[in-house]
Amino acid sequence: MTKSTKAAQKPAKIRISIKFYRLIFTGLMALLMSLIISAALILVKEGYNDLFFDHLLSSWKLAFVFAWPSAYLCAYLIQTHVLSRIDFY
Repeated sequence: MTKSTKAAQKPAKIRISIKFYRLIFTGLMALLMSLIISAALILVKEGYNDLFFDHLLSSWKLAFVFAWPSAYLCAYLIQTHVLSRIDFY
Protein backbone atom coordinates (compact mmCIF):
# COMPACT_ATOMS: atom_id res chain seq x y z
CA MET A 1 0.00 0.00 0.00
CA THR A 2 1.38 3.36 -0.91
CA LYS A 3 1.40 6.43 1.25
CA SER A 4 -1.24 8.19 -0.87
CA THR A 5 -3.77 5.35 -0.56
CA LYS A 6 -3.34 5.25 3.23
CA ALA A 7 -4.03 8.96 3.43
CA ALA A 8 -7.07 8.61 1.18
CA GLN A 9 -8.65 6.02 3.50
CA LYS A 10 -8.52 8.17 6.65
CA PRO A 11 -11.69 10.13 7.41
CA ALA A 12 -11.32 13.87 7.18
CA LYS A 13 -11.24 15.78 10.44
CA ILE A 14 -12.44 19.30 11.00
CA ARG A 15 -10.24 21.50 13.19
CA ILE A 16 -12.25 23.89 15.36
CA SER A 17 -11.19 25.89 18.39
CA ILE A 18 -12.01 24.38 21.80
CA LYS A 19 -13.99 27.49 22.72
CA PHE A 20 -16.76 26.29 20.39
CA TYR A 21 -16.99 22.83 22.01
CA ARG A 22 -20.02 23.56 24.23
CA LEU A 23 -21.83 25.36 21.42
CA ILE A 24 -21.32 22.49 18.96
CA PHE A 25 -22.08 19.78 21.52
CA THR A 26 -25.34 21.37 22.68
CA GLY A 27 -26.30 22.14 19.09
CA LEU A 28 -25.92 18.53 18.00
CA MET A 29 -27.60 17.25 21.15
CA ALA A 30 -30.54 19.63 20.66
CA LEU A 31 -30.78 18.68 16.99
CA LEU A 32 -31.12 14.97 17.72
CA MET A 33 -33.31 15.37 20.79
CA SER A 34 -35.73 17.71 19.03
CA LEU A 35 -36.00 15.23 16.12
CA ILE A 36 -36.71 12.29 18.41
CA ILE A 37 -39.23 14.15 20.57
CA SER A 38 -41.00 15.69 17.56
CA ALA A 39 -41.29 12.31 15.86
CA ALA A 40 -42.54 10.63 19.03
CA LEU A 41 -45.17 13.29 19.70
CA ILE A 42 -46.45 13.18 16.11
CA LEU A 43 -46.65 9.39 16.22
CA VAL A 44 -48.57 9.47 19.51
CA LYS A 45 -50.89 12.28 18.46
CA GLU A 46 -51.61 11.41 14.81
CA GLY A 47 -49.98 8.07 14.11
CA TYR A 48 -48.05 7.32 10.96
CA ASN A 49 -49.69 8.64 7.81
CA ASP A 50 -48.79 10.08 4.41
CA LEU A 51 -48.09 13.54 5.86
CA PHE A 52 -45.86 12.28 8.70
CA PHE A 53 -42.59 13.65 7.27
CA ASP A 54 -44.18 16.98 6.32
CA HIS A 55 -45.43 17.41 9.87
CA LEU A 56 -42.12 16.21 11.27
CA LEU A 57 -40.05 18.73 9.34
CA SER A 58 -42.30 21.65 10.25
CA SER A 59 -42.47 20.75 13.93
CA TRP A 60 -38.77 19.89 14.08
CA LYS A 61 -37.79 23.41 13.01
CA LEU A 62 -39.86 24.95 15.78
CA ALA A 63 -38.69 22.43 18.38
CA PHE A 64 -35.03 23.07 17.51
CA VAL A 65 -35.47 26.83 17.94
CA PHE A 66 -36.44 26.18 21.57
CA ALA A 67 -34.20 23.15 22.18
CA TRP A 68 -30.82 24.69 21.37
CA PRO A 69 -30.92 27.72 23.68
CA SER A 70 -32.51 25.73 26.48
CA ALA A 71 -29.94 22.90 26.15
CA TYR A 72 -27.10 25.44 26.11
CA LEU A 73 -28.41 27.22 29.20
CA CYS A 74 -29.21 24.01 31.09
CA ALA A 75 -25.79 22.49 30.34
CA TYR A 76 -24.09 25.67 31.57
CA LEU A 77 -26.15 25.83 34.76
CA ILE A 78 -25.66 22.16 35.57
CA GLN A 79 -21.90 22.30 34.97
CA THR A 80 -21.34 25.47 36.98
CA HIS A 81 -23.84 25.11 39.82
CA VAL A 82 -24.39 21.38 40.29
CA LEU A 83 -21.34 19.46 39.07
CA SER A 84 -18.94 21.96 40.62
CA ARG A 85 -20.31 21.01 44.07
CA ILE A 86 -19.69 17.27 43.59
CA ASP A 87 -16.32 15.69 44.35
CA PHE A 88 -15.64 13.07 41.71
CA TYR A 89 -12.88 10.57 42.44
